[in-house]
Amino acid sequence: MIQQLFGFLGYYIPEIICVVLMTTLLVAESAVKDENANRGKIIGYALAVLSICLIFLFQNLGEAPLHIFHKAVTIDPFSTLIKIIMVLGTMGAILLSYSSKDIYSNLKSEFCIMAVGVLIGGMLLASANNMLTLYLGIETLSILSYVMSSFKRDEATSTEAGMKYALYGGLSAGVALYGISHLYGILGSIQFAEMASKLPGLEGANLAIVMVAFILFFVGIGYKISLFPFHMWTPDVYQGSPIPVTAFFSIVPKLAGLASLVRISMIFFSQSSVLTISWVGLMIVISAMTMSVGNITAIGQNSVKRLLAFSSIGHVGLMILGVVVLNDVGIRAILFYGIAYMFMTLIAFYITSQLSDMYGSDSHEVFKGLIYKHPLMAIIMAGVLFSLAGMPPFSGFVAKFNIFSVIIEKKLYGIAIVAAINSVISLYYYVKLAKTMIFNEADGESKVTGFTPANQAVIVALFIPVLMLGIFWEKIMILSGNATIFIN
Repeated sequence: MIQQLFGFLGYYIPEIICVVLMTTLLVAESAVKDENANRGKIIGYALAVLSICLIFLFQNLGEAPLHIFHKAVTIDPFSTLIKIIMVLGTMGAILLSYSSKDIYSNLKSEFCIMAVGVLIGGMLLASANNMLTLYLGIETLSILSYVMSSFKRDEATSTEAGMKYALYGGLSAGVALYGISHLYGILGSIQFAEMASKLPGLEGANLAIVMVAFILFFVGIGYKISLFPFHMWTPDVYQGSPIPVTAFFSIVPKLAGLASLVRISMIFFSQSSVLTISWVGLMIVISAMTMSVGNITAIGQNSVKRLLAFSSIGHVGLMILGVVVLNDVGIRAILFYGIAYMFMTLIAFYITSQLSDMYGSDSHEVFKGLIYKHPLMAIIMAGVLFSLAGMPPFSGFVAKFNIFSVIIEKKLYGIAIVAAINSVISLYYYVKLAKTMIFNEADGESKVTGFTPANQAVIVALFIPVLMLGIFWEKIMILSGNATIFIN
């Protein structure tokens, strides 16, 4: 009915809702006179509106795929499911920001505004069907992210994080745009389908230029999802940013960039050619390096935020192996991994945030003896760590198993061995943190004030999918199995 009344706009209602939400949040924030006023009502309003956005996204999930706005944007099950995960991740980060002391009380609503703005850019990026829309999505997502990373303006580390993020981001965006300009010059179009249709006829110098242009273009996406060698900004930005911002960065920008990488790969390289062989080879090498650098470097980290930053690099390196196979089974594996990773990441940062607020640090030491103070929280955190490591019966095991299945089916045994070795490496530093919580004696007997009944209830609610997705994973796999990419 809505689609009949508003035409193509009916399919774009979730994005419109987010734009309206961001605008009304700006007005609401400007109307608050007391700088120290509680922003609870504003945050509650943001969560309520995002819930409405979710309803429309689930409605779109059942619709037939189509292109809108002169084929600039694609509405298909794949992009819609990615948007659902990003909206859930945004809601989780906003909820975390409300309970966290790492964001100044008068900036909590500003965090909501920025987070919704980044979400809009991520949704645009996930649905982009031409180079211009894709670039606009990257920039919308990036510019607001630079501000979010420097939210703690009174601290030098936060200011440094924002500066590094902006410098790296500006450079990578420029390189990507340079690659896009060459692709347009050779192919004569910015529409993905039209560009892809002209690739088989390329030869000689034009083919060489296009290969280099795709590598340049890949820089922009590789930077957003922290792929090697564009990952250098991630640990410093994650550590310097407030914990809710770090949690948000671990989910929304990464999934948006990954969605665009999947769409580009499926549209441009699904047919066998020299370009396809080169692209798949590039993805395999980058995946191996990203996993290895992320997991090996995480071993020596004392800061849990930095550990989770390097851990996220390792996870992304594994997730892009679903791109390598260039089929719907790989897409399904990536989507399931994204859902599981979102819940695991939110819980890890939620618990780290409460301990950091209590002790003013995010080091391993603050986790000492957590099992004696808050047994339930320690058990849940240990469960999440084992899930991140890929241990059964948690969702992380199924997520990794799906990725291993698709690459082994394609007989990519070499990268499968590298991925397996990295999983063992990651198990070491995850178990090390779990050991600190369970076997080390606590420094003092004081309870963690942040673990209120309400916060513990939220953490338990987030943990249920981590456990249930590892047991009843078939339902989600069926849902993600229908989330195909619309290529036309």
